[in-house]
Amino acid sequence: MDSGHAGGAPFGMALPECVVVDGESLGLADVVAVARRHAPATLGGAARARVETARALVEEIVARGDVVYGITTGFGSFEKVVIPPARVADLQRNLMRSHACAVGRPLDAEVVRAAMLLRANALARGHSGVRPVIIDRLLQMLERGVHPVVPEQGSLGASGDLAPLAHIMLVLIGEGAAEYKGQELAGGEALRRAGLEPVELQAKEGLALINGTQVMTALGALAAFDAHAYVQSADAVAALTVDVLRGIPAHFDERIQRLRPHPGQAVAAANMRRLLDGSRLTTQPGQIQVQNAYTLRCIPQVHGAVRDALSHVAALVVREANSVNDNPLLFPETGEVLGGGNFHGQPVSMALDYLGIACAALAGMIERRAERLVNRNLSGLPSFLTADGGVQSGLMIGQYTAASLVSENKILAHPASVDTIPSSESQEDHVSMGTTAARKCRAILENCFKVLAIEALCAAQAVDVAPLEQERDLLREKGLAPRAPENLAPLTRAVYDFVRRRSPRLDDDRSLSGEIERLAADLQAGELCAALGEGGLS
Repeated sequence: MDSGHAGGAPFGMALPECVVVDGESLGLADVVAVARRHAPATLGGAARARVETARALVEEIVARGDVVYGITTGFGSFEKVVIPPARVADLQRNLMRSHACAVGRPLDAEVVRAAMLLRANALARGHSGVRPVIIDRLLQMLERGVHPVVPEQGSLGASGDLAPLAHIMLVLIGEGAAEYKGQELAGGEALRRAGLEPVELQAKEGLALINGTQVMTALGALAAFDAHAYVQSADAVAALTVDVLRGIPAHFDERIQRLRPHPGQAVAAANMRRLLDGSRLTTQPGQIQVQNAYTLRCIPQVHGAVRDALSHVAALVVREANSVNDNPLLFPETGEVLGGGNFHGQPVSMALDYLGIACAALAGMIERRAERLVNRNLSGLPSFLTADGGVQSGLMIGQYTAASLVSENKILAHPASVDTIPSSESQEDHVSMGTTAARKCRAILENCFKVLAIEALCAAQAVDVAPLEQERDLLREKGLAPRAPENLAPLTRAVYDFVRRRSPRLDDDRSLSGEIERLAADLQAGELCAALGEGGLS
C-alpha cells in the first residue's frame, strides 16, 4: 500500500498526538488525528516566516495602488471593478456573506475540522498573502472545538469549494453559525465562549480563505483513510467465508500472483494465505471442487484491484492536501502575482469517483459471497442459515439488505467528474463537481461497511449451523473435519470471535439492524484489523 503520509510512513500508521502545519508534510493520519481525535495543530516556524513575507508583498501592492485581481479588484466576472483602499474590508466581509449560501444538511464536524486544517495548511505555504493571525485563529478554533455549521450542498468544485468554505470563514469573522460544546450558536457567540476574538479581514484574505479544494479534499482524506480499513477487513471476512465454505487455498498460490504482478493482488493473496494457514476446513483441488466460484477464487484479483485504486487515490489526496490551490498566487522572491487555475478540483473529483467505483465494485463481490453462504444450493448448509426454515427466516433478509445497499451504490457510483455547468457569467465555464464526487464516495463507503458486516454475520452463522444431510455424507466420505470454531484457521477463528463478541449466534429470529450497524461501525474504526494484530493483515 502506498504511503499515506508525505514522509513515507506506513499508510496505517498510528495517529499523531499533535500536528505541525507547514504546508508540505501533512498526511492522512494527521488529518484524521485532528478531525477525529482533536489532536492540536500549530503553525511551524519556517512556515510562519513565509506567510509574513507573502503578506508584506500584498501590503506593498495595496500601498502602491496596483490593479491586481483579488487584491484590489472584485472577484469572478467583477474582476474589472477596482476597489478603493477604504472599501477593502467591506469587500472581504461581503465576500464571506455573499458566498455563504450553501444548503442541505450540515457536514459532520469531523469533515469541517479536516477542511479547516487543510485550509490552514495550504495558507502556510506562503503564497496566499494572508496574515499569520488568520492561520493561528483557524487552528485555535480547532483546538477549542469551535465547529462552523456548514451545509453540504452548493459547491461546484471550481473556483474551489467557495460556498462551504465561506460558511466556515464566516465564523472566523464572528458571523454565521457554529457548534460549540454540543450547542449550535451564532458564530460570534461561539468564539466568545471559546475565548477567541473575531478577525477583521484585510486585502486578499477573504479570497484566500474560500478559494480552494479543502472540503472535497477533507471528505476524500477521511474516505481514503477509512477505505484502508475496508479493504483490510474485506480480506479478513472473505477468508472466513472461504474457510467455512471449504474453499481451495491453492488459488492464492504466490506463483500465480507473480505472473500478474499487480501490487494489490500480491498483497491480497498473501493475506489470504496467512489468514487461512492452519485451517482444518479448507480443501485441495478436486477434493470437493476442482475450482471455486469466482467470488472465492478471484479474491486477490478483485480485492487487489481495489487496493491499487486506493493507493493511487491516497497518494493524490495527500498531494492535494499539501498544495496551494487559491488564486491569484504570490511569489515574493520575484514580487510577482500570478493568476492561474489551481482551485480547479478536477484531480480530486476524478480520484474520488474512482475510489467510489472501486469500493462499490468490491461490495458487489462481498454481497455475492453473502448470497453463496445463505443459498443451500451453493453452500451445503440450510437455507438462510437457519435450522428451522419456514418457521424462521434466518439471514434471508440480511442478504436482501446487502443487495439493496449494493444496488444503491451502483447509482451513487455514477461519476460526478464528467459533469460541468458554467457559472459567473461564463467566466467560470468549466467546473469539477469535486465535492459531489466526494460526498458520493463517502456515502458509498458507509454502505460498503454495512454490506461487509452482513457477510461477516453470514460467515459466522455458517460456522455454527448444522449442515444438510448430504453435506454430512460428504464429510464422512472424504474424511473432512466438521464445521466448528475449533477447526477454523487461527486467524479466521479470530475473525469469527470478533463477530460473535458483537452478535450472538442466531438460534431464533431477531432484528439484526442494530447488530449490523454496530459491526459496520467497528469495521470502519479498524477494530477487526487491530484484533488480528500485526501478523494478520498487510
